[in-house]
Amino acid sequence: MRYHICLSRSVDLSKFHRDAQLDQCPRHTMWDLSQELDATVHHPDAKAVTWIDRRLAKLTSEPEHWALARSLINKLTANDLVFCTGEDVGFPLAILAGFKANRPKLVVYILEPKRLRVRALLKLFRLAQSVDLFLTNTQLKADYLRQYLQLPQEKVHVVREQTDVRFFCPGPVTLEKQRPLIASAGLEQRDYKTLAEATCDLDVDVNICAVSPNASAKTRVAFPEVMPSNMTAHPQEWRQFRQLYRNSNMVVISLLYNTYSAGLTTLMEALACRRPVIITRTPGLAERLIDLGVVTGVAPGDATAMKQAILNFINNPELAEAQAQRGYELILQEHTSEAYVQDLVCQFKQLAEHRACFHSDGNTLNEPLKAAPLPTSTASLNPLNPS
Repeated sequence: MRYHICLSRSVDLSKFHRDAQLDQCPRHTMWDLSQELDATVHHPDAKAVTWIDRRLAKLTSEPEHWALARSLINKLTANDLVFCTGEDVGFPLAILAGFKANRPKLVVYILEPKRLRVRALLKLFRLAQSVDLFLTNTQLKADYLRQYLQLPQEKVHVVREQTDVRFFCPGPVTLEKQRPLIASAGLEQRDYKTLAEATCDLDVDVNICAVSPNASAKTRVAFPEVMPSNMTAHPQEWRQFRQLYRNSNMVVISLLYNTYSAGLTTLMEALACRRPVIITRTPGLAERLIDLGVVTGVAPGDATAMKQAILNFINNPELAEAQAQRGYELILQEHTSEAYVQDLVCQFKQLAEHRACFHSDGNTLNEPLKAAPLPTSTASLNPLNPS
């Protein structure tokens, strides 16, 4: 079996690896996964986009994702297994695979299965027949996918959240603090208005690393109209960002209500640095960790509860330290990069060896699906071999 990894956006994994070896940044799990599987990594390339990719992008994704899918599909056979790191790159490949008799095995990570367009494409193109394994990051999403697509248990897998505990780890405080320091980070679904309201009259400093690898022009983030004098927000490079965690008395992850698990990267990093965490209660892993007492939760938009949680940590440092230690132990046990990569390797090798799988409708996994016709706006296009 030949393994492939299709990235949602172009990343220089070799540079990530070199920098990680020098402790300049965390390791990239896709580099480690590619090494474990001897996988070929494929990147979207805007230079490869043609007119047909721009037309197909009206269905879903970006033109460069369609260009990547088209460049790959005729080279892939049943002896190939492709892992797509997001539905943006996975759906174009799955749609094209549906028209191919000797198609590859496909694994697609789904971040937001309840989004209208995601649901529509899953049903319109019967993608459950061309995707052999769906990955997602919460049990709630996995249950939804199984129910919506009537999938058997083994076709949806919940992947664990992870962080690089070699990079994000406890370390010495390097800042001479005049008062407690609260750290926060990220731009996805963040509610810094509530954090500002909770801390504006406290004798604390709030430092926000205002950067997110998943942020886009459509990202929802709420900053206060006027930044309080004790709050700052600016981008930071990796080592500076790690030191912010280490220097902080606590990490507060203030979120807008969402159902797709925003904030978990920051949560993993903070716990790996053995910091106590306050986080907005949202469905998924954050909610489970709150219920386990590993982190402290507050309701969305509840500045009063957030303020009380902050004061509780400030006034009870032994309580904060005990919670931080529980979180640190949990990360080392369940949420390391190594465990994440090995989990994926196990899933992919099981799928690769399972050559006689059947769908609930009786079709083998390698049979071409009887896809619904393309919408009239693109029905005249031949996506596998455009002129």
